[in-house]
Amino acid sequence: MARDARIELDFADGTYSFRLGWGELATLQEECDAGPYMILHRLHSHQWLIQDIANVIRLGLVGGGLPPAEALKKVRQYVERRPPLENHPIAIAVISAGLLGAPEEPVGEQEAPVPEAA
Repeated sequence: MARDARIELDFADGTYSFRLGWGELATLQEECDAGPYMILHRLHSHQWLIQDIANVIRLGLVGGGLPPAEALKKVRQYVERRPPLENHPIAIAVISAGLLGAPEEPVGEQEAPVPEAA
Protein backbone atom coordinates (compact mmCIF):
# COMPACT_ATOMS: atom_id res chain seq x y z
CA MET A 1 0.00 0.00 0.00
CA ALA A 2 1.40 3.40 -0.94
CA ARG A 3 1.43 6.08 1.73
CA ASP A 4 -0.02 8.97 -0.21
CA ALA A 5 -1.46 10.80 2.83
CA ARG A 6 -4.99 10.88 1.42
CA ILE A 7 -7.82 11.17 3.93
CA GLU A 8 -11.57 11.37 3.53
CA LEU A 9 -13.35 13.91 5.72
CA ASP A 10 -16.82 15.33 6.05
CA PHE A 11 -16.47 18.96 5.01
CA ALA A 12 -18.85 21.62 3.78
CA ASP A 13 -21.62 19.94 1.82
CA GLY A 14 -20.26 16.39 1.61
CA THR A 15 -17.39 14.00 2.13
CA TYR A 16 -14.19 15.02 0.35
CA SER A 17 -10.76 13.57 -0.29
CA PHE A 18 -7.87 15.68 1.02
CA ARG A 19 -4.20 15.20 0.23
CA LEU A 20 -1.16 17.39 0.76
CA GLY A 21 1.54 15.93 -1.46
CA TRP A 22 4.98 17.41 -2.00
CA GLY A 23 3.76 20.05 -4.48
CA GLU A 24 0.86 21.15 -2.29
CA LEU A 25 3.15 21.36 0.75
CA ALA A 26 5.61 23.51 -1.22
CA THR A 27 2.79 25.84 -2.30
CA LEU A 28 1.47 25.94 1.26
CA GLN A 29 4.80 27.04 2.66
CA GLU A 30 5.07 29.79 0.05
CA GLU A 31 1.54 31.06 0.70
CA CYS A 32 1.83 30.94 4.50
CA ASP A 33 5.50 32.01 4.68
CA ALA A 34 6.25 29.07 6.96
CA GLY A 35 7.23 25.45 6.62
CA PRO A 36 4.51 22.81 6.90
CA TYR A 37 5.65 21.65 10.33
CA MET A 38 5.61 25.25 11.59
CA ILE A 39 2.05 25.60 10.30
CA LEU A 40 1.08 22.41 12.14
CA HIS A 41 2.77 23.77 15.27
CA ARG A 42 0.90 27.07 14.94
CA LEU A 43 -2.39 25.20 14.58
CA HIS A 44 -1.69 23.13 17.70
CA SER A 45 -0.31 26.00 19.79
CA HIS A 46 -3.16 28.43 19.02
CA GLN A 47 -0.81 30.81 17.21
CA TRP A 48 -2.31 30.17 13.78
CA LEU A 49 -3.24 32.72 11.19
CA ILE A 50 -6.56 32.49 9.41
CA GLN A 51 -4.81 31.85 6.10
CA ASP A 52 -3.18 28.76 7.67
CA ILE A 53 -6.62 27.17 7.98
CA ALA A 54 -7.92 28.31 4.59
CA ASN A 55 -4.78 27.39 2.63
CA VAL A 56 -4.40 23.94 4.22
CA ILE A 57 -8.00 23.08 3.37
CA ARG A 58 -7.92 24.56 -0.15
CA LEU A 59 -4.64 22.89 -1.12
CA GLY A 60 -5.74 19.65 0.53
CA LEU A 61 -8.87 19.63 -1.63
CA VAL A 62 -6.79 20.29 -4.76
CA GLY A 63 -4.36 17.51 -3.82
CA GLY A 64 -7.35 15.27 -3.22
CA GLY A 65 -8.52 15.79 -6.80
CA LEU A 66 -10.91 18.76 -6.69
CA PRO A 67 -10.28 21.29 -9.49
CA PRO A 68 -8.58 24.42 -8.10
CA ALA A 69 -11.47 26.76 -8.97
CA GLU A 70 -13.94 24.46 -7.21
CA ALA A 71 -11.68 24.13 -4.16
CA LEU A 72 -11.40 27.92 -3.94
CA LYS A 73 -15.18 28.25 -4.19
CA LYS A 74 -15.67 25.71 -1.36
CA VAL A 75 -13.16 27.50 0.86
CA ARG A 76 -14.71 30.90 0.22
CA GLN A 77 -18.17 29.57 1.02
CA TYR A 78 -17.49 27.11 3.85
CA VAL A 79 -14.29 28.42 5.49
CA GLU A 80 -14.03 32.16 4.96
CA ARG A 81 -17.72 32.75 5.75
CA ARG A 82 -17.63 30.64 8.92
CA PRO A 83 -15.93 31.07 12.31
CA PRO A 84 -12.28 29.95 12.00
CA LEU A 85 -12.50 27.42 14.83
CA GLU A 86 -15.21 25.53 12.96
CA ASN A 87 -12.63 24.37 10.38
CA HIS A 88 -9.58 24.29 12.66
CA PRO A 89 -9.86 20.50 13.33
CA ILE A 90 -10.12 19.80 9.60
CA ALA A 91 -6.97 21.82 8.90
CA ILE A 92 -5.11 19.92 11.63
CA ALA A 93 -6.25 16.55 10.24
CA VAL A 94 -5.29 17.46 6.66
CA ILE A 95 -1.80 18.79 7.42
CA SER A 96 -1.11 15.99 9.91
CA ALA A 97 -1.93 13.40 7.24
CA GLY A 98 0.24 15.29 4.75
CA LEU A 99 3.23 15.20 7.08
CA LEU A 100 2.74 11.89 8.87
CA GLY A 101 0.56 9.82 6.55
CA ALA A 102 -3.08 8.99 6.99
CA PRO A 103 -4.00 7.35 10.32
CA GLU A 104 -5.06 4.07 8.71
CA GLU A 105 -1.81 3.79 6.75
CA PRO A 106 0.70 1.52 8.51
CA VAL A 107 4.08 3.08 9.25
CA GLY A 108 7.29 1.18 8.53
CA GLU A 109 7.76 -2.23 7.01
CA GLN A 110 5.13 -4.87 7.48
CA GLU A 111 6.05 -8.11 9.22
CA ALA A 112 6.77 -11.00 6.91
CA PRO A 113 4.03 -13.62 6.80
CA VAL A 114 4.66 -16.71 8.89
CA PRO A 115 5.33 -19.69 6.58
CA GLU A 116 2.82 -22.51 6.84
CA ALA A 117 4.07 -25.70 8.44
CA ALA A 118 4.34 -28.62 6.02
